[in-house]
Amino acid sequence: MLPEGARSRRPLQWKRGIPMYLMILPGFLFFVIFKYIPMGGLVIAFQEYDPFEGFLHSAWIGFDNFQRLFTDPDFWTLLRNTLMLSGLNLFLFFPAPILFAILLNEVSRAWFRRTVQTIIYLPHFLSWVIVVSITVVLFATQEGGINKLLDSWGFARIELLTNADYFRFLYVSQNIWKETGWNAIIFLAALAAVDPTLYEAAVVDGANRWKQVWHITLPALKSTIVILFILRLGQVMELGFEHVLLLQNPVNLEVADVFDTYVYRNGVLQGNFSYSTAVGIFKSAIGLVLILLANRMAKAFGQEGVY
Repeated sequence: MLPEGARSRRPLQWKRGIPMYLMILPGFLFFVIFKYIPMGGLVIAFQEYDPFEGFLHSAWIGFDNFQRLFTDPDFWTLLRNTLMLSGLNLFLFFPAPILFAILLNEVSRAWFRRTVQTIIYLPHFLSWVIVVSITVVLFATQEGGINKLLDSWGFARIELLTNADYFRFLYVSQNIWKETGWNAIIFLAALAAVDPTLYEAAVVDGANRWKQVWHITLPALKSTIVILFILRLGQVMELGFEHVLLLQNPVNLEVADVFDTYVYRNGVLQGNFSYSTAVGIFKSAIGLVLILLANRMAKAFGQEGVY
């Protein structure tokens, strides 16, 4: 049995934690209400869902919606486009915040570092509507400002928005411009925890800046990079519906049509919620499998992983 004094302290310790529990409560309720409870609605992927009947009384059709997806003539095009854009994001966009954080960490003048951070963060707070609108204003074939300038100088106009070959470059470059600064915050936080005496000792040992980055900075970021890369793999089928939709046009649809826009066009607009849910489950299943495989590989190489 516990001493009487220890038993009397237990209620007091619980009461001291009440403010912390109250702080956690809104986030906890958010995930329960908007993330977990709606998962019960996934059953409509296996039904011919009728809003008037509800998911408890709609007709059960099994895997018909999934069969429709996999036999759709556009399925392989959608899969190719989605994986291509996700791959470009992983290999071009994902390293950009890491590189930016490392470069900013090497700046010794605090005022300059804060100024650069502020400037790079700002695009994150712009909506994709604004970002794409700016691109249209600058690069529209006939009325775009840059194309008008090129034409006045005797150069050929840049068909950035009406040439399918430019779509992937445009999509990834806009991602990099808009989100690099914001995504670098977590890497800058990891670098802030590095003991400055490690760099001082490296200088005494004759290490130049490149060797300091290679032997101190990158190892300090390694675990953060691995965890974020694994989590990014879970979103490999999620490309940002709004961004892709705004960049789409009849000319580039062959390379710009992805699962998100396909669901919107063939599911939501036509009121086929069962089919939309089935596509969503397929995307989530791919993300889950990739997370599990990547986490196991990370553990095999001695990294922490996400669980």
